[in-house]
Amino acid sequence: MAKQLIATVFLMIIAIISSTHAHEEEAWFRNIRGLKESIAVVHFYVQDVLGGLNPTVYEVARASITANSTTSFGQVRVLDDRMTAAPEASSATVGRLQGLITFADLETSALAMNLNFYFTSGEYNGSTLCILGRNQIMNAQREFPVVGGTGAFRFARGYALSSTYSYDVETNYGVLEYTMYVTYVNTTSASLIKSAADM
Repeated sequence: MAKQLIATVFLMIIAIISSTHAHEEEAWFRNIRGLKESIAVVHFYVQDVLGGLNPTVYEVARASITANSTTSFGQVRVLDDRMTAAPEASSATVGRLQGLITFADLETSALAMNLNFYFTSGEYNGSTLCILGRNQIMNAQREFPVVGGTGAFRFARGYALSSTYSYDVETNYGVLEYTMYVTYVNTTSASLIKSAADM
């Protein structure tokens, strides 16, 4: 009986806390039109490890034609790459790049990408930026739409530019450079222009 009473009181406390949080979120959302947008330019590198002892990219599916396709059409990979402040593998980690890439073109090497950039340090710690789009991987520079974000980047939109900084064929290790140009609703600060090194 005492255990049931404790459990009931505990559930009531959780319900009250959840309700309070929901009301705070709703109030924030209703006031969004009165808030100013901020701008961030975020620059960092991605350590893309496709081979070796500790890869961060894995194949999880393939189509019946993938093995015979010159573009690996239908291959799906999942990734969890380190985001770093500088191109060197030993540089400070500023986040994780996590998501899915799918080889989605029958005629040229191009990916359909669904990626989350999860920041783990600095002012954006715990926040994410999300991109979706086509990556024609042989192009020197690729552009992707930023379609959303969480935490500091609520209601984010913008674009990201990416290029291959380096690629070692023997170790199957690539370093990608990203610059993201983002507008978002920020309740605490004015415009920001940041490099990952400053975070």
